Amino acid sequence: MQRVVITGQGTVNALGKNVSQTLEAFKNGTCGISDLDFRDVDRLSIKIGGQVKGYAPEAEFNRQQNVLYDRFTQFTLLAAKEAVAQSGLTFAGELAAKSGVVLGTAGGGVTTWDENYRTVYEEGKNRVHPFVVPKLMNNAAASHVSMTHNLKGPSFTVATACASSNHAMGQAFQFIRSGMAKVMLTGGSESMLCFGGVKAWEGLRVMSKDACRPFSANRNGMVQGEGAGVFVFEEYEHAKARGAEILAEVIGFSMTSDAADIVMPSKKGAARAIAGAMKDAGINPEQVDYINAHGTGTTANDKTECAAVADALGQHANDVMISSTKSMHGHLIGGTGAVELLACIMALREGVIAPTIGYEEPDPECALDIVPNVARQAKADVVLSNAFAFGGLNAVLALKRA
Repeated sequence: MQRVVITGQGTVNALGKNVSQTLEAFKNGTCGISDLDFRDVDRLSIKIGGQVKGYAPEAEFNRQQNVLYDRFTQFTLLAAKEAVAQSGLTFAGELAAKSGVVLGTAGGGVTTWDENYRTVYEEGKNRVHPFVVPKLMNNAAASHVSMTHNLKGPSFTVATACASSNHAMGQAFQFIRSGMAKVMLTGGSESMLCFGGVKAWEGLRVMSKDACRPFSANRNGMVQGEGAGVFVFEEYEHAKARGAEILAEVIGFSMTSDAADIVMPSKKGAARAIAGAMKDAGINPEQVDYINAHGTGTTANDKTECAAVADALGQHANDVMISSTKSMHGHLIGGTGAVELLACIMALREGVIAPTIGYEEPDPECALDIVPNVARQAKADVVLSNAFAFGGLNAVLALKRA
């Protein structure tokens, strides 16, 4: 089996329009959640989110491109551009044929759906733009990334709700490890922060009206975010031969299904995914230094995840650091695991553990070291990144320091 390393990373999210801004926000415990700003927000009961503010599509893409690119695709292309630039790769010839892209998203072009429903149902028009379908389809971002960077290998989109990015990155990892690919661009994106997107989530009654407070006893729900995270996964010998800077090594991946309930999480399913990632990586629980938790800020998710970590890691669960960066950037649904992987790489490279901000009251059902409110300096050699989705779909990645 081939070793898999990360040689590039890029992002756009509520904390920053690039990686350096995002990492600085992680270190400072900055909250990117603010009042939402879009049409008809006054008709919503939920008025906060991790929205990318000060973003102008016309400054990034030309008119013809913006006709084709939904907001989630725009974020993906910008993140991919940053990641590829850092990697130093140019895709041509044999490398192009052995390189691909696997991305995660739950909703795809939600803002395009929303805009065109208004056009037809509210404004009464009988025609929409001929590119509506290619703009809103879930594979739009992956397709445009492949075309932009000349990636001619396996390219597709994974849609598994909140675990989409982790499932996508796990597939990319397996493609390279098996020898099917040399390089994969992978990660995920989401942009559901529009009237229709937020209104739909309101119906679930899992949203907070004031803040995201994972693991705190007074938590009252999740907060949506938007953005993208994209990484360059590369076969180790290929990266080494060209003298690439290696950010981290991906060493394990596991995915499980609860097969139990469409919305309520299962401790057993999550614990099996955590244990499976460690087994695939060939590590024992005592080697895990940090876990980036799914940590949505809902009562059910947080206590179930803490119980799953305890089951999978045993006594070491009391010693491992665990935090939820959703408290800062919000829950990017299908894109969330990708932005969270930035915090994992930061922990490995810089020895800085991103905090769980908004923590106010201890919860005996979440009695782990959740790195409350302030980032921590601590060496991390091995980290896990958890993602547990509606539908009972779980995906956990394991990484180690380069």
